[in-house]
Amino acid sequence: MESLHDPDAKRVLRRTLRRKRSALSKDEQRQAALNLCQQLKHLPEIQRARRISLYLPVNGEIDPTPLLPWFQKRNVDVYLPVLRPLSANSLWFVAYHAHTPMVKNRFGILEPDTRFAAHHRNRLPVWALDTLIVPLVGFDAQANRMGMGGGFYDRSLAFMRRGGPAPALIGVAHACQQVDALPVEPWDVPLTAVASDRAVVRADKKKSRP
Repeated sequence: MESLHDPDAKRVLRRTLRRKRSALSKDEQRQAALNLCQQLKHLPEIQRARRISLYLPVNGEIDPTPLLPWFQKRNVDVYLPVLRPLSANSLWFVAYHAHTPMVKNRFGILEPDTRFAAHHRNRLPVWALDTLIVPLVGFDAQANRMGMGGGFYDRSLAFMRRGGPAPALIGVAHACQQVDALPVEPWDVPLTAVASDRAVVRADKKKSRP
């Protein structure tokens, strides 16, 4: 396990897991998304949320957007992560609805336009969200998460390591992205749970960390 603390080993694992999810066919992706959303609908952190963040999938990421009509019926306000301008690798969380103007960011991911996002009325501070649905590259049975490596969520959620009120964090992924174990880094913000198209694993089953 110590080897996965090595940046090169992490890079190799990320590449392997990204290839796995990208190898899924469109039909497999579609069915996985539907299965995932059924799992999410049963989570109390999703059921009670009134302000929730999710993401628009790219590069084979599992798709949480089939939940949008369900959220609309329940009068849930939905937000998307936006690359925060003039800030190193951190995020805004911006309202997402039928009239939100969208553009591609520097990674080619659709997100609300920066001018729209810049208005305070169109975004929430992350601590004001009830639940975040976050993408990941890999996960294990203890709900440890491997992200893309940019640290966007870890930086934006760093306040959660200090304790106090905070949103629930639900990682989502294809089941094929599960690995035996992942290292826990000092800067990692723990997830509440990880949901895949097959199962949910919860962080409250974690062993004590060194």
